[in-house]
Amino acid sequence: MKPLIQKSTIAFMLIWIFTGNEFAFTADSDSLISSKTNEIKVNADTSSMMSVATTKKPRTKYNAFKQWYNSSYADEFQPASNEKSVSEKKWYESFAIRGYAQFRYNAILDKDSKLKCEQCDRNWSETGGFSIRRMRIILYGHIGKRVYFYIQPDFASSSSSTALHFAQLRDAYVDVSVDKNNEFRFRVGQSKVPFGFENMQSSQNRLPFDRNDALNSAVSNERDLGVFFYWAPKAKRELFSILVKEGFKGSGDYGIVGVGIYNGQTANKPELNKAPHVVARVTYPFKAKKQILEMAFQGYSGKYIISKELISSGAKSVEDRSYHDQRIAGSFILYPKPFGIQAEYNFGRGPEYNKATDSIEVKKLHGGYITLSYIQHIKKQILIPYFRAQYYDGGKKHELDARSYTVQEYEVGFEWQPVKQFELVAAYSYANRRFEDHVLQNNIAKGNSIRIQAQVNF
Repeated sequence: MKPLIQKSTIAFMLIWIFTGNEFAFTADSDSLISSKTNEIKVNADTSSMMSVATTKKPRTKYNAFKQWYNSSYADEFQPASNEKSVSEKKWYESFAIRGYAQFRYNAILDKDSKLKCEQCDRNWSETGGFSIRRMRIILYGHIGKRVYFYIQPDFASSSSSTALHFAQLRDAYVDVSVDKNNEFRFRVGQSKVPFGFENMQSSQNRLPFDRNDALNSAVSNERDLGVFFYWAPKAKRELFSILVKEGFKGSGDYGIVGVGIYNGQTANKPELNKAPHVVARVTYPFKAKKQILEMAFQGYSGKYIISKELISSGAKSVEDRSYHDQRIAGSFILYPKPFGIQAEYNFGRGPEYNKATDSIEVKKLHGGYITLSYIQHIKKQILIPYFRAQYYDGGKKHELDARSYTVQEYEVGFEWQPVKQFELVAAYSYANRRFEDHVLQNNIAKGNSIRIQAQVNF
């Protein structure tokens, strides 16, 4: 009889506690409970506890019930400690899910313009229109105290201007910490290559619509397969985190020192030679009175293999399609408090189409950008007007025949955040783009465009 009494009491207590109100039951329920409890003789201790608990607030009732339940059933149902450490938790108990989506409208104002940018938004073309630029779902968390995982697919990738919105893997890596404070860690898998602040900056946090041509041409999709080592003292890691959480649009935590080796063919593509690329980056964020500044230097070196399908029939290339691929870059960031500056420039050499010889050759390249911004807090809303100017002269190894480019572009716009879950960006831009390959000879595209983006964060 005693087990039946205890089980009935537990069921009654659970209903009573989670209603949070002694009068939350219907009249029929009250009469039913009353009739049943009259049939059950509850022991004196339990009855006493219940009579005391009914005079308390819901939280006090919960604490009284928890104390009674643990004293009666701790040996049978409860672990020795009520709180599990990271190592004791199952992997599915310590991971989280977040994401964001970007919906865009592009309109080129010049009727005859053939303006486009293959490394940018593929829907930015003479036809324009609505598109889903990104649809990201991110899974991340700790498998153990020193093992962290991060997986990010994109459900709105584009293989061409006529093939939009298909799923593709972006990130899939594991961080393994060497020390208990996670200051020294190895990253294994597909992740961002530590070259360029804007490259590492999440598109969720970036102000301009697309990454600049000059540094993004180094690593298409900003990612590759490899092994990277990062180091940052605890204080700097906390600063990296604060910059993002407080809306300063930082690049994330890639250490103050980062080195690594990677395939060099970019994300979701196999290695084509036995010589991986190497990369190194040093950065240092610091506070100067009320301002936060960050300066960085980075560089990489390797040999890039142009795949056969990216060489036009008739275009000349070296026999093994292997070309030196080397760059160095400097970054300067003044986080907006309220005025901000973000500027980067890179030099190097890499494969580029030469119209004069109708061949792909190793040629010098250079270019960069500057973005100016001003953050305004209007009650609980945020408004950030910005201006960006960029320039690039060089090849783009990821495109047909390693296209030769000269880019001049100016963009002015603003970002409005009425709530943290929603952002609206509108911008006007003027671009002058020369891009030439074996098929496109003497090709120059100029144009004015208006672009609008709605972003949802979850």
